Amino acid sequence: MSSTLPSDADAPPFDASWFEQVGAGVDDDGKALLRSAVQWVRQPLRETRASTGEPLDAHCASVARILAQMHTDAATRASALLAVLPDEAQTDKRKNPLLKTFGPEVAALVQGTRSLLRLGRIAGQSRDDSADRQDQKEMQRKMLLAMAADLRIVLLRLASRLQSLRWHAESRTPCPAEFARETMELYAPLANRLGIWQIKWEMEDLAFRFLQPDTYKAIARQLEERRVERETFIADVVAELETMLADAHIAAAVSGRPKHIYSIWNKMRIKNLPFDKLYDLRALRVIVEDERDCFAALALVHARWTPVSDEFDDYISRPKPNGYRSLHTVVADERGRTFEIQIRTHEMHVFAEYGMAAHWRYKEAGAQGGTQRAAGDYDRKIAWMRQLLSWGGETAPQPALAPEPAREAPADRIYVMTPQARVIELPQGATPVDFAYYLHTDLGHRCRGARVDGLMVPLLTRLQTGQTVEIVAAKSGGPSRDWLNPQLGYLASPRSRAKVRAWFNAIELQERISNGQAMVEKELQRLGRTAINLEQLAQQLGFARADDLYVAVAKDEFSLRQIDQVLKSPASTPEGAAGGEQVFVPVQANVARAEGSGVLVMGVDSLLTQLARCCRPAPPDSIAGFVTRGRGVSVHRRDCPSFATLAARQPERVIDVDWGDTGDEVYPVDIVIHAQQSANLLRDLSDVFGRLRLNVIGVNTHSRRSLAHMVFTVEVRNGEQISRALTALNELSGVTAVRQ
Repeated sequence: MSSTLPSDADAPPFDASWFEQVGAGVDDDGKALLRSAVQWVRQPLRETRASTGEPLDAHCASVARILAQMHTDAATRASALLAVLPDEAQTDKRKNPLLKTFGPEVAALVQGTRSLLRLGRIAGQSRDDSADRQDQKEMQRKMLLAMAADLRIVLLRLASRLQSLRWHAESRTPCPAEFARETMELYAPLANRLGIWQIKWEMEDLAFRFLQPDTYKAIARQLEERRVERETFIADVVAELETMLADAHIAAAVSGRPKHIYSIWNKMRIKNLPFDKLYDLRALRVIVEDERDCFAALALVHARWTPVSDEFDDYISRPKPNGYRSLHTVVADERGRTFEIQIRTHEMHVFAEYGMAAHWRYKEAGAQGGTQRAAGDYDRKIAWMRQLLSWGGETAPQPALAPEPAREAPADRIYVMTPQARVIELPQGATPVDFAYYLHTDLGHRCRGARVDGLMVPLLTRLQTGQTVEIVAAKSGGPSRDWLNPQLGYLASPRSRAKVRAWFNAIELQERISNGQAMVEKELQRLGRTAINLEQLAQQLGFARADDLYVAVAKDEFSLRQIDQVLKSPASTPEGAAGGEQVFVPVQANVARAEGSGVLVMGVDSLLTQLARCCRPAPPDSIAGFVTRGRGVSVHRRDCPSFATLAARQPERVIDVDWGDTGDEVYPVDIVIHAQQSANLLRDLSDVFGRLRLNVIGVNTHSRRSLAHMVFTVEVRNGEQISRALTALNELSGVTAVRQ
């Protein structure tokens, strides 16, 4: 790369004075890189303006100056110049001119910055009124960080936004309200979380000035001094305090700055205070070695300046509930000018900045303060970024800020957008099918294709943060069973898999109902009783609905011969039954089984009981009874949907029951198993039942496309045996077992 500037090097905005500022603190190679970047952009950017009207050459020159003030490295400053050019990145990286000329580091920074610019444009066009605005802004902040694999990309984006605001203010060009609002909601909080205070407060002030100009001017008029004078006051106090502490042999770092206008307005609004009640318009922070020095420094401060009554807080002796520790005091000088001083140790400062009591958590929690919930990798990434920024400013001269990617925790979430620019959070490895199910279950069922950033992609495509996804759906239809095969990789979200399973379970249930209904109707046709009311027949047989009867018949859990027996054994209508309704006496074949059920009916002697087939209760399940017509008391689990339906329909028939002495009585229960089909699956399941000494009295199984669905009916004595069986079954690879 050439080490000389072009002949018009002294022409603005890339003149010698600018180059001296932007090249400060970098070595000769870094300056050569900056010269090469200037040569690259000078001609293409000449007389070129952004959509706002801002000259692009002046914009990128100012952004580079801001980044130099933040002590970033030469690659970051050069990337600020190159990122405003049209996107020349190609799918074939070998054809990328930036890569050839400036190398992979600068090319990656430029491409990452362009991606964030694209995100900003898309997010600014959001048309999704159904999405919560605050939640979407938080999602956009997370997506911005997730896209910025390198911290310097975030700094580039923040510096560019700050310069745009400055240009609107200096040129008196009206700033769009949405642009200022986005700054306040997205970029200023991000700078706040990263601890980049000098950018945060200036962004907030400028955005506030454009959003509420009258309020801004009113507060500005109320300030006793201009900002420069207030900053001079702070500098004088800092110098004096540093001298006092040094004379007392207290090692300390003192810093301070005046409050900015937006912060003043925000405190007035949150605490409902008038302007003259704000005592911390100027604030200083003192960081010392230990707690003893904290109180020694406090004594010096109170001896030099007059403390303001009721404005002292000892959070060292009495920490805040979130663990925050520090001394806060407000003092006044001889002219009555008040200022706040915070005193803390290095350890307290690190906890306050990076722990759960971090300053940004308190600020964003609102008037009540407190903490917010952790966000896992997102918070760890924020802490890592803030530490890098701190490391960049510890000593003088400050070293160039360089990334340290190895310290970053791997992300487990991605952030993609709908065509309406709504941000969606998905697990790492999510596919367009996961995206569709997140938006709506029915859209997931009908998903047949997807466009990512406008290009058709397979449904197996792994989505990446920042992409825009559009689902191509059929008018009707359902999911494919292949989607449940983890080896194929269609789904990464457990939520999506549960929705697909629910679809197929509903289909299987409907098939069983259809098959069972056909079998019942065929039996009634054989008996010559086709005119009978099937709903009433189901209730007489102990089922809440006819569908429950059909399912039991289809699963071979109910013998059709019992219909014949019941229809041949009519009894007189009992007292209280509906007029003219036929009732039936219990079948004798069921009496022996009922007598051994171990169920006691409260307040009734020798009443026939039977265990409901729909839920198959077993000790120690919580149970309830329902008095059937002609078949005694049907005993259900209290959480049984069929019982809930019966109880809601005829609550007067509900009766209290409990388990009595069950002795060695065994109870049939159904265990539903979903598993990947394999040659040894049945053997493995049988080994589990054999090892637990459980008698299998029924098996219903079918498989489709390598997925097996099985229902085992086993005899148990109590719930403990059921729990042991489910635990052992779920330990098998690829097996999911639940009690039906």
